[in-house]
Formats: sequence, structure tokens, C-alpha cells
Amino acid sequence: MKVIEHLAKAKDTVISFEIIPPKRGGDIKQLMNVLDDIIKYDPPFIDITSHAAEVYYEETAPGDFKMRIKRKRPGTLGICALIQNKYNVDAVPHVICQGFTREETEDFLIELHFLGIDNVLAIRGDDSGFHKPIKFGRSTNSFAIDLIKQITDINHGKYIEDSLLDAKPMDFCIGSSGYPEKHFEAPNLETDIQFTKTKIDAGAEYIVSQMFLDNSKFYNYRNKCEQAGIKSPIIPGLKILTTKSHIHNLPKNFHIDVPNDLASEVMEAKPEHVIEIGVEWAVKQVEDLLNNNVPAIHFYIMQNSDPIKKLMSKLKL
Repeated sequence: MKVIEHLAKAKDTVISFEIIPPKRGGDIKQLMNVLDDIIKYDPPFIDITSHAAEVYYEETAPGDFKMRIKRKRPGTLGICALIQNKYNVDAVPHVICQGFTREETEDFLIELHFLGIDNVLAIRGDDSGFHKPIKFGRSTNSFAIDLIKQITDINHGKYIEDSLLDAKPMDFCIGSSGYPEKHFEAPNLETDIQFTKTKIDAGAEYIVSQMFLDNSKFYNYRNKCEQAGIKSPIIPGLKILTTKSHIHNLPKNFHIDVPNDLASEVMEAKPEHVIEIGVEWAVKQVEDLLNNNVPAIHFYIMQNSDPIKKLMSKLKL
């Protein structure tokens, strides 16, 4: 079932999650334990991140380094199949521009389609630092809107190779990202929202927000989206703060603000108490969001279900 169908069908706010594949060489059992935990909360869909190849340098001798290139977290497709077939939950793989040609993207979409996957989240993806040479005759998507247009084309049976006979259309529900505190490359929030609207106009059907720790920023964003003519569902994304390093790393990596009250409490707390502070903050966020008519709440949990279990035990859902 499509994400937008789940949202339309639901009588109450639904809960969804986003997970990350294990590192190369990692054990799928840990991820399955996480899935076993979160399935108890009846998520209608679960997002799985995708990752391009990265550059790193390995010291081969004292003072001598060699550049290595690898995908640290492969496995998105296999995890999608696991979620759909073992857990009977709709998988939402992330489809990214960075690190993949349009031809590779088309192949990935075909594989997803054959697996019976109905949903994708189309995003540009983080710059991994590695830009592989593009072979003659190949092309890339530079921005999320280019990717959305490609998926919309394939939904209409338009493939890269124009000469295909009787090419079958697909029917993906396309999700897009939104930024309550604006994308870090956008000059201002209003301009960023106009970019988001172009993605909706190109075929995206719903928006999942970047994580935020201040609900007022989400409400302001939602209101401005409505004023800009965006009528698609906007799903708030939440991250439970669990370590002291989060108050520095989340702003650095995700370009979000940490409210002063939360930052002060975390800085003054003992490290082992931070997770409880983060959970209590998230409880207040969730309760407020539930009272403000959101279609779903999307939790970024990576590969750690402990914070979400603590949170859900405190909520009356």
C-alpha cells in the first residue's frame, strides 16, 4: 500500500520509523532485533536509508596513505525485501542522486517494482566526497527534483531508452524531504519552500520533515507551506536526543537548532541521565504534535530501538 493511502485510511496519527543498514561486514541480526522491537508499535511503513560510496584514506606505511573507495552501508534492497516479506510492513527505500547514475537508478527502481515495493523517498543525498567518473552515454540526477521527474517518468512508462517496445509503467508513491529550519544551502525559508513546491509539482506526493527539536519551527514551516499552495501531507520527523554530543553534532550535521532549555539541561546532566532528558523532551514534542493534527510522526532511530521503547512506554497511544 502507498504511504498516502496509509495516511488517508488512518483514523489517528500513525507512527513510522527510519532505520539505517548495518555497516559492511555487520550482522543483520542486530537490525532484525530493532525491527522486532518497533514492529510492536504497528508502523504502516518503515524507511530505509541508502548510501553512496565514500572516500577514506588508509595508512599503508608510516606517512604513506592510499585512497580507498567503498560503500560503507550496502543492503538497502535486501532490507526492503526483509521488511515487506517477513514483517508485512511497507518498506520505503531512499533513492538518492549522489553516487548513482540515472541508469543505475532506473535499474534500482525496476528491482523495487519487481519486489512489490510501492513507495520511495526521493532525495539528493549527502555528498560523500567521492564523485565517480561518469561513463560515456550515462547521466546523473543533480538534484532531488531531477530524481523525482525520473521516477514520475517511469510511473508513466517512460524509460531512459526511448526505443523500448511496450514499456510498462510503474506506480511508485514518491515522498520528498522538507526542512522546517530550511535547507542549509537555501538563502531563506521562503525560497526553500518554493523549491519544495517544485518537487510536489513534479510528482512528489508527501513530505517528511528534517528532524527538529522545537515544534514551533515545524508549525511555522507547515503554515508557510500551506500559504505557498502545498496541500500534500507533511510528516514531522523526530530524533530522540541520547548523548551529550548530540547538542553539538545535530546542529553541525543536520543544521538544526537545539533549544536553550534542552541544551542547558543536557550540559549540566551526568552522561547516563541524558537519554532520560531526551526522552522526556520527545514525549512533550509528541503530545503537542498529536494535539495539532499531524498525519504521522516519523522517528529517526538509526539502529537503536532503546530510546523509542522508553518513549512509547510513556505515551498513551
